[in-house]
Amino acid sequence: MGKLIINEDKLNSEVIKELMNICPFNALEESEGKLNINAGCKMCKLCVKKGPKGVMEFIEDKKSINKDEWKGIAVYVDHVEGKIHPVTYELIGKGRELAAKINHPVYAVFIGYNIKNKAEELLHYGVDEVFVYDNKELEDFRIEPYTAAFEDFINKVRPSSVLVGATTVGRSLAPRTAARFRTGLTADCTILDMKENTDLVQIRPAFGGNIMAQIINPNNRPQFCTVRYKIMNAPERNSECSGKITLCNIEENKLKSNINVLKVTKKEKEENISEAEVIVVAGRGVKSEKDMKLINELAELLGAQVAGTRPLIEMGWVDPKKQIGLSGRTVKPKLIITCGVSGSVQFVAGMNNSEHIFAINKDPNASIFNVAHYGIVGDIYEVLPKLIENIRNNNTLV
Repeated sequence: MGKLIINEDKLNSEVIKELMNICPFNALEESEGKLNINAGCKMCKLCVKKGPKGVMEFIEDKKSINKDEWKGIAVYVDHVEGKIHPVTYELIGKGRELAAKINHPVYAVFIGYNIKNKAEELLHYGVDEVFVYDNKELEDFRIEPYTAAFEDFINKVRPSSVLVGATTVGRSLAPRTAARFRTGLTADCTILDMKENTDLVQIRPAFGGNIMAQIINPNNRPQFCTVRYKIMNAPERNSECSGKITLCNIEENKLKSNINVLKVTKKEKEENISEAEVIVVAGRGVKSEKDMKLINELAELLGAQVAGTRPLIEMGWVDPKKQIGLSGRTVKPKLIITCGVSGSVQFVAGMNNSEHIFAINKDPNASIFNVAHYGIVGDIYEVLPKLIENIRNNNTLV
Protein backbone atom coordinates (compact mmCIF):
# COMPACT_ATOMS: atom_id res chain seq x y z
CA MET A 1 0.00 0.00 0.00
CA GLY A 2 0.95 3.67 -0.17
CA LYS A 3 -0.47 7.17 -0.12
CA LEU A 4 -0.77 10.21 -2.36
CA ILE A 5 1.03 13.38 -1.34
CA ILE A 6 0.10 16.86 -2.59
CA ASN A 7 3.01 19.32 -2.80
CA GLU A 8 0.98 22.43 -2.00
CA ASP A 9 3.84 24.84 -2.79
CA LYS A 10 3.43 23.90 -6.46
CA LEU A 11 -0.31 24.55 -6.58
CA ASN A 12 -2.07 27.37 -8.36
CA SER A 13 -5.57 27.76 -9.80
CA GLU A 14 -4.56 26.40 -13.22
CA VAL A 15 -2.76 23.36 -11.76
CA ILE A 16 -5.70 22.58 -9.47
CA LYS A 17 -8.15 22.77 -12.37
CA GLU A 18 -5.91 20.55 -14.52
CA LEU A 19 -5.59 17.89 -11.82
CA MET A 20 -9.34 17.90 -11.14
CA ASN A 21 -10.01 17.34 -14.84
CA ILE A 22 -7.54 14.43 -14.95
CA CYS A 23 -9.16 12.45 -12.10
CA PRO A 24 -11.85 10.10 -13.52
CA PHE A 25 -13.35 9.50 -10.07
CA ASN A 26 -13.84 13.17 -9.00
CA ALA A 27 -11.61 12.39 -6.03
CA LEU A 28 -9.82 15.76 -6.11
CA GLU A 29 -11.67 18.75 -4.66
CA GLU A 30 -10.78 22.42 -4.36
CA SER A 31 -11.41 24.19 -1.06
CA GLU A 32 -10.23 27.73 -0.35
CA GLY A 33 -7.46 27.51 -2.92
CA LYS A 34 -6.25 24.13 -1.64
CA LEU A 35 -6.54 20.68 -3.16
CA ASN A 36 -8.00 17.80 -1.14
CA ILE A 37 -8.29 14.06 -1.83
CA ASN A 38 -11.69 12.60 -0.95
CA ALA A 39 -12.87 9.02 -0.36
CA GLY A 40 -13.53 8.53 -4.09
CA CYS A 41 -9.80 8.04 -4.74
CA LYS A 42 -9.03 4.61 -6.26
CA MET A 43 -5.24 5.04 -6.19
CA CYS A 44 -5.13 4.83 -9.98
CA LYS A 45 -2.24 7.35 -9.89
CA LEU A 46 -3.33 9.11 -13.08
CA CYS A 47 -2.82 12.43 -11.30
CA VAL A 48 0.84 11.46 -10.75
CA LYS A 49 1.43 10.13 -14.27
CA LYS A 50 -0.48 12.74 -16.29
CA GLY A 51 -0.56 15.75 -13.97
CA PRO A 52 1.99 18.56 -13.74
CA LYS A 53 5.33 17.09 -12.74
CA GLY A 54 6.08 17.03 -9.02
CA VAL A 55 2.68 18.22 -7.79
CA MET A 56 1.27 14.79 -6.93
CA GLU A 57 3.48 12.01 -5.56
CA PHE A 58 2.75 8.42 -4.62
CA ILE A 59 4.74 7.24 -1.59
CA GLU A 60 5.02 3.49 -1.05
CA ASP A 61 4.70 2.24 2.51
CA LYS A 62 7.92 0.50 3.43
CA LYS A 63 6.93 -2.49 5.47
CA SER A 64 8.88 -5.68 5.99
CA ILE A 65 7.53 -8.93 7.36
CA ASN A 66 9.25 -12.16 8.29
CA LYS A 67 7.34 -14.63 6.15
CA ASP A 68 9.03 -17.57 7.87
CA GLU A 69 7.04 -16.77 11.00
CA TRP A 70 3.79 -17.49 9.16
CA LYS A 71 3.24 -21.09 8.12
CA GLY A 72 0.26 -23.08 6.93
CA ILE A 73 -2.85 -22.82 4.77
CA ALA A 74 -5.96 -22.34 6.94
CA VAL A 75 -9.52 -23.08 5.82
CA TYR A 76 -12.53 -21.68 7.64
CA VAL A 77 -15.14 -24.40 8.20
CA ASP A 78 -18.48 -22.97 7.07
CA HIS A 79 -21.39 -24.79 8.68
CA VAL A 80 -24.95 -24.56 9.98
CA GLU A 81 -25.49 -26.33 13.31
CA GLY A 82 -22.46 -28.50 12.62
CA LYS A 83 -23.51 -29.48 9.09
CA ILE A 84 -20.46 -28.57 7.03
CA HIS A 85 -21.01 -26.60 3.83
CA PRO A 86 -19.50 -28.36 0.75
CA VAL A 87 -17.46 -25.25 -0.11
CA THR A 88 -15.27 -26.14 2.89
CA TYR A 89 -14.18 -29.41 1.29
CA GLU A 90 -13.48 -27.63 -1.99
CA LEU A 91 -11.20 -25.18 -0.16
CA ILE A 92 -9.46 -28.01 1.67
CA GLY A 93 -8.70 -29.58 -1.72
CA LYS A 94 -7.26 -26.32 -3.03
CA GLY A 95 -5.45 -25.72 0.28
CA ARG A 96 -3.72 -29.09 0.02
CA GLU A 97 -2.62 -28.28 -3.53
CA LEU A 98 -1.21 -24.88 -2.51
CA ALA A 99 0.43 -26.24 0.65
CA ALA A 100 2.23 -28.97 -1.30
CA LYS A 101 4.08 -26.31 -3.33
CA ILE A 102 5.64 -24.73 -0.24
CA ASN A 103 5.68 -27.72 2.13
CA HIS A 104 3.18 -26.15 4.54
CA PRO A 105 0.52 -27.90 6.66
CA VAL A 106 -3.21 -27.50 6.05
CA TYR A 107 -5.35 -26.34 8.97
CA ALA A 108 -9.09 -26.06 9.47
CA VAL A 109 -10.68 -23.72 11.99
CA PHE A 110 -14.10 -24.89 13.21
CA ILE A 111 -16.12 -22.39 15.26
CA GLY A 112 -19.51 -23.16 16.83
CA TYR A 113 -21.28 -25.11 19.60
CA ASN A 114 -21.62 -28.89 20.03
CA ILE A 115 -19.34 -29.44 17.06
CA LYS A 116 -16.51 -31.50 18.61
CA ASN A 117 -17.90 -34.77 17.26
CA LYS A 118 -18.34 -33.24 13.77
CA ALA A 119 -14.70 -32.17 13.47
CA GLU A 120 -13.41 -35.70 12.85
CA GLU A 121 -15.08 -35.73 9.42
CA LEU A 122 -12.59 -33.10 8.24
CA LEU A 123 -9.69 -35.47 8.94
CA HIS A 124 -10.97 -37.75 6.16
CA TYR A 125 -10.05 -35.04 3.62
CA GLY A 126 -6.35 -34.60 4.37
CA VAL A 127 -6.39 -31.78 6.94
CA ASP A 128 -3.29 -31.89 9.16
CA GLU A 129 -4.95 -30.25 12.17
CA VAL A 130 -8.45 -29.06 13.02
CA PHE A 131 -8.70 -26.25 15.59
CA VAL A 132 -12.09 -26.36 17.31
CA TYR A 133 -13.72 -23.48 19.22
CA ASP A 134 -16.72 -25.07 20.91
CA ASN A 135 -18.53 -22.59 23.16
CA LYS A 136 -22.15 -21.89 24.07
CA GLU A 137 -21.60 -18.24 23.05
CA LEU A 138 -20.82 -19.48 19.53
CA GLU A 139 -24.09 -21.40 19.08
CA ASP A 140 -25.56 -18.83 16.69
CA PHE A 141 -23.50 -16.84 14.22
CA ARG A 142 -22.87 -13.41 15.68
CA ILE A 143 -20.12 -11.40 14.11
CA GLU A 144 -18.28 -10.20 17.25
CA PRO A 145 -17.66 -13.56 18.99
CA TYR A 146 -16.94 -15.39 15.74
CA THR A 147 -14.40 -12.73 14.76
CA ALA A 148 -12.82 -12.96 18.21
CA ALA A 149 -12.42 -16.73 17.89
CA PHE A 150 -11.03 -16.43 14.36
CA GLU A 151 -8.60 -13.74 15.51
CA ASP A 152 -7.51 -15.92 18.43
CA PHE A 153 -6.79 -18.81 16.06
CA ILE A 154 -4.66 -16.65 13.77
CA ASN A 155 -2.70 -15.15 16.66
CA LYS A 156 -1.91 -18.60 18.04
CA VAL A 157 -1.28 -20.54 14.81
CA ARG A 158 -0.09 -17.75 12.47
CA PRO A 159 -1.14 -19.28 9.13
CA SER A 160 0.36 -17.75 6.01
CA SER A 161 -2.90 -17.87 4.00
CA VAL A 162 -6.55 -18.11 4.98
CA LEU A 163 -9.22 -19.44 2.60
CA VAL A 164 -12.89 -18.67 3.32
CA GLY A 165 -15.98 -19.69 1.39
CA ALA A 166 -17.89 -16.79 -0.18
CA THR A 167 -21.09 -17.69 1.65
CA THR A 168 -23.29 -15.28 3.60
CA VAL A 169 -21.28 -16.01 6.75
CA GLY A 170 -17.89 -16.03 4.99
CA ARG A 171 -18.47 -12.70 3.28
CA SER A 172 -19.23 -11.14 6.65
CA LEU A 173 -16.54 -12.84 8.73
CA ALA A 174 -13.50 -12.74 6.42
CA PRO A 175 -13.24 -8.95 5.89
CA ARG A 176 -13.85 -8.21 9.55
CA THR A 177 -11.10 -10.61 10.64
CA ALA A 178 -8.71 -9.37 7.93
CA ALA A 179 -9.22 -5.82 9.17
CA ARG A 180 -8.06 -6.86 12.65
CA PHE A 181 -4.69 -7.77 11.14
CA ARG A 182 -4.59 -4.79 8.75
CA THR A 183 -4.09 -7.17 5.87
CA GLY A 184 -5.65 -7.44 2.43
CA LEU A 185 -8.53 -9.62 1.29
CA THR A 186 -9.42 -10.62 -2.26
CA ALA A 187 -13.10 -11.50 -2.71
CA ASP A 188 -14.63 -14.06 -5.08
CA CYS A 189 -11.37 -15.52 -6.39
CA THR A 190 -11.67 -17.89 -9.33
CA ILE A 191 -8.02 -19.02 -9.48
CA LEU A 192 -5.48 -19.46 -6.67
CA ASP A 193 -1.78 -20.26 -6.96
CA MET A 194 1.22 -20.14 -4.68
CA LYS A 195 4.70 -18.67 -5.19
CA GLU A 196 7.78 -20.29 -3.69
CA ASN A 197 8.12 -17.36 -1.26
CA THR A 198 4.59 -18.18 0.12
CA ASP A 199 2.90 -15.23 -1.63
CA LEU A 200 -0.63 -16.28 -2.52
CA VAL A 201 -1.53 -15.45 -6.14
CA GLN A 202 -5.21 -14.48 -6.18
CA ILE A 203 -6.97 -14.09 -9.51
CA ARG A 204 -10.48 -12.74 -9.93
CA PRO A 205 -12.53 -10.92 -12.56
CA ALA A 206 -12.40 -7.13 -12.25
CA PHE A 207 -13.95 -4.07 -13.90
CA GLY A 208 -17.24 -5.86 -14.52
CA GLY A 209 -15.50 -9.02 -15.66
CA ASN A 210 -13.63 -7.33 -18.50
CA ILE A 211 -10.21 -8.30 -17.13
CA MET A 212 -8.78 -10.97 -14.86
CA ALA A 213 -6.88 -9.22 -12.07
CA GLN A 214 -3.90 -10.91 -10.42
CA ILE A 215 -3.59 -9.75 -6.82
CA ILE A 216 -0.65 -10.40 -4.49
CA ASN A 217 -0.20 -9.26 -0.89
CA PRO A 218 3.60 -9.49 -0.42
CA ASN A 219 4.03 -7.25 2.62
CA ASN A 220 1.29 -8.55 4.92
CA ARG A 221 0.34 -11.78 6.63
CA PRO A 222 -1.96 -13.59 6.80
CA GLN A 223 -3.27 -13.43 3.24
CA PHE A 224 -7.08 -13.62 3.07
CA CYS A 225 -9.31 -14.61 0.18
CA THR A 226 -12.88 -15.76 -0.34
CA VAL A 227 -13.88 -18.30 -2.98
CA ARG A 228 -17.33 -19.10 -4.30
CA TYR A 229 -18.93 -22.52 -4.04
CA LYS A 230 -18.45 -24.77 -7.09
CA ILE A 231 -15.24 -23.05 -8.22
CA MET A 232 -12.67 -25.51 -6.79
CA ASN A 233 -12.67 -29.31 -6.75
CA ALA A 234 -13.24 -31.20 -3.52
CA PRO A 235 -10.84 -34.08 -2.78
CA GLU A 236 -12.03 -37.68 -2.48
CA ARG A 237 -12.99 -38.71 1.04
CA ASN A 238 -10.47 -41.12 2.57
CA SER A 239 -11.85 -44.02 4.57
CA GLU A 240 -9.20 -43.50 7.24
CA CYS A 241 -8.54 -40.36 9.29
CA SER A 242 -5.23 -38.52 9.30
CA GLY A 243 -4.21 -35.49 11.31
CA LYS A 244 -5.41 -34.37 14.72
CA ILE A 245 -8.06 -32.30 16.47
CA THR A 246 -7.07 -29.51 18.88
CA LEU A 247 -9.67 -28.04 21.23
CA CYS A 248 -9.03 -24.33 21.75
CA ASN A 249 -9.86 -22.23 24.79
CA ILE A 250 -10.71 -18.55 24.62
CA GLU A 251 -11.63 -16.13 27.39
CA GLU A 252 -15.41 -15.81 27.72
CA ASN A 253 -15.29 -12.02 27.94
CA LYS A 254 -13.91 -11.99 24.36
CA LEU A 255 -17.08 -13.70 23.15
CA LYS A 256 -19.45 -11.01 24.35
CA SER A 257 -21.82 -9.60 21.75
CA ASN A 258 -24.20 -6.67 21.44
CA ILE A 259 -26.48 -8.91 19.38
CA ASN A 260 -29.08 -11.14 21.03
CA VAL A 261 -30.58 -13.90 18.90
CA LEU A 262 -34.25 -14.01 19.89
CA LYS A 263 -35.48 -16.52 17.35
CA VAL A 264 -34.12 -18.63 14.51
CA THR A 265 -36.49 -19.27 11.61
CA LYS A 266 -35.35 -21.89 9.14
CA LYS A 267 -35.83 -21.14 5.46
CA GLU A 268 -37.95 -23.43 3.40
CA LYS A 269 -35.86 -25.68 1.21
CA GLU A 270 -35.86 -24.40 -2.35
CA GLU A 271 -34.38 -25.38 -5.68
CA ASN A 272 -30.74 -24.36 -5.90
CA ILE A 273 -29.12 -24.24 -9.33
CA SER A 274 -25.68 -24.61 -7.69
CA GLU A 275 -26.64 -28.19 -6.81
CA ALA A 276 -28.22 -29.05 -10.18
CA GLU A 277 -26.66 -31.82 -12.27
CA VAL A 278 -28.26 -30.65 -15.53
CA ILE A 279 -29.03 -27.01 -16.42
CA VAL A 280 -30.60 -25.36 -19.47
CA VAL A 281 -29.67 -21.67 -19.75
CA ALA A 282 -31.69 -19.06 -21.61
CA GLY A 283 -29.71 -16.15 -23.06
CA ARG A 284 -30.33 -12.96 -24.96
CA GLY A 285 -31.15 -15.03 -28.04
CA VAL A 286 -34.59 -15.72 -26.52
CA LYS A 287 -36.73 -12.98 -28.10
CA SER A 288 -39.84 -12.97 -25.91
CA GLU A 289 -41.10 -14.32 -22.60
CA LYS A 290 -43.51 -16.72 -24.32
CA ASP A 291 -40.51 -18.31 -26.07
CA MET A 292 -39.29 -19.50 -22.66
CA LYS A 293 -41.71 -22.36 -23.27
CA LEU A 294 -39.07 -23.98 -25.53
CA ILE A 295 -36.43 -23.69 -22.80
CA ASN A 296 -38.79 -25.08 -20.14
CA GLU A 297 -39.83 -27.96 -22.38
CA LEU A 298 -36.22 -29.01 -23.02
CA ALA A 299 -35.42 -28.74 -19.30
CA GLU A 300 -38.44 -30.85 -18.36
CA LEU A 301 -37.43 -33.62 -20.78
CA LEU A 302 -33.89 -33.69 -19.34
CA GLY A 303 -34.92 -33.37 -15.70
CA ALA A 304 -32.93 -30.15 -15.67
CA GLN A 305 -33.24 -26.80 -13.94
CA VAL A 306 -33.76 -23.62 -15.96
CA ALA A 307 -31.34 -20.74 -15.51
CA GLY A 308 -30.76 -17.40 -17.24
CA THR A 309 -28.25 -14.70 -18.02
CA ARG A 310 -28.49 -11.20 -16.57
CA PRO A 311 -30.56 -9.60 -19.39
CA LEU A 312 -33.34 -12.16 -18.92
CA ILE A 313 -33.28 -11.70 -15.16
CA GLU A 314 -33.65 -7.92 -15.61
CA MET A 315 -36.60 -8.45 -17.96
CA GLY A 316 -38.29 -10.60 -15.34
CA TRP A 317 -38.42 -13.74 -17.48
CA VAL A 318 -36.27 -15.81 -15.13
CA ASP A 319 -36.17 -15.87 -11.31
CA PRO A 320 -33.18 -13.82 -10.01
CA LYS A 321 -32.10 -16.87 -7.97
CA LYS A 322 -31.57 -18.68 -11.25
CA GLN A 323 -28.99 -16.25 -12.63
CA ILE A 324 -25.56 -17.66 -13.50
CA GLY A 325 -22.46 -15.46 -13.39
CA LEU A 326 -20.48 -13.06 -11.24
CA SER A 327 -23.61 -11.26 -10.05
CA GLY A 328 -25.53 -14.55 -9.76
CA ARG A 329 -24.70 -18.14 -8.85
CA THR A 330 -21.73 -20.35 -9.63
CA VAL A 331 -22.58 -23.79 -10.99
CA LYS A 332 -20.71 -26.98 -11.86
CA PRO A 333 -23.27 -29.42 -13.31
CA LYS A 334 -22.57 -32.61 -15.25
CA LEU A 335 -24.27 -31.02 -18.27
CA ILE A 336 -25.12 -27.42 -19.09
CA ILE A 337 -26.90 -26.41 -22.32
CA THR A 338 -26.72 -22.72 -23.21
CA CYS A 339 -29.37 -21.42 -25.60
CA GLY A 340 -28.65 -18.11 -27.30
CA VAL A 341 -25.98 -17.19 -24.74
CA SER A 342 -23.13 -15.05 -26.11
CA GLY A 343 -20.68 -16.06 -23.38
CA SER A 344 -19.57 -12.86 -21.61
CA VAL A 345 -16.69 -13.13 -19.14
CA GLN A 346 -19.16 -12.49 -16.30
CA PHE A 347 -21.32 -15.45 -17.31
CA VAL A 348 -18.48 -17.84 -18.14
CA ALA A 349 -16.84 -17.25 -14.74
CA GLY A 350 -19.96 -18.76 -13.18
CA MET A 351 -20.10 -21.99 -15.22
CA ASN A 352 -16.80 -22.80 -16.94
CA ASN A 353 -16.06 -25.67 -14.55
CA SER A 354 -19.08 -27.66 -15.77
CA GLU A 355 -18.26 -31.21 -16.87
CA HIS A 356 -19.95 -30.89 -20.28
CA ILE A 357 -20.82 -27.56 -21.88
CA PHE A 358 -23.18 -27.71 -24.88
CA ALA A 359 -23.70 -24.36 -26.64
CA ILE A 360 -26.28 -23.29 -29.24
CA ASN A 361 -25.78 -19.90 -30.89
CA LYS A 362 -26.28 -18.57 -34.41
CA ASP A 363 -23.12 -16.44 -34.22
CA PRO A 364 -20.10 -18.66 -35.07
CA ASN A 365 -17.82 -16.14 -33.35
CA ALA A 366 -19.74 -16.12 -30.06
CA SER A 367 -17.41 -16.29 -27.04
CA ILE A 368 -19.35 -19.19 -25.56
CA PHE A 369 -17.80 -21.50 -28.17
CA ASN A 370 -14.37 -20.81 -26.63
CA VAL A 371 -15.38 -22.73 -23.48
CA ALA A 372 -17.96 -25.15 -24.91
CA HIS A 373 -17.11 -28.83 -25.33
CA TYR A 374 -19.82 -29.20 -27.97
CA GLY A 375 -21.46 -26.52 -30.08
CA ILE A 376 -24.16 -26.02 -32.67
CA VAL A 377 -24.05 -22.92 -34.86
CA GLY A 378 -27.70 -22.24 -35.53
CA ASP A 379 -30.81 -20.37 -34.51
CA ILE A 380 -32.27 -21.72 -31.25
CA TYR A 381 -35.74 -21.43 -32.79
CA GLU A 382 -34.70 -23.99 -35.40
CA VAL A 383 -32.38 -26.15 -33.28
CA LEU A 384 -34.41 -26.54 -30.07
CA PRO A 385 -37.59 -27.98 -31.66
CA LYS A 386 -35.51 -30.62 -33.46
CA LEU A 387 -33.51 -31.34 -30.31
CA ILE A 388 -36.72 -31.75 -28.30
CA GLU A 389 -38.20 -34.01 -30.96
CA ASN A 390 -35.07 -36.18 -31.01
CA ILE A 391 -35.13 -36.56 -27.23
CA ARG A 392 -38.85 -37.42 -27.27
CA ASN A 393 -38.15 -40.11 -29.86
CA ASN A 394 -35.14 -41.36 -27.88
CA ASN A 395 -32.86 -40.69 -30.81
CA THR A 396 -29.16 -40.05 -30.17
CA LEU A 397 -28.09 -36.42 -30.37
CA VAL A 398 -24.84 -37.06 -32.25
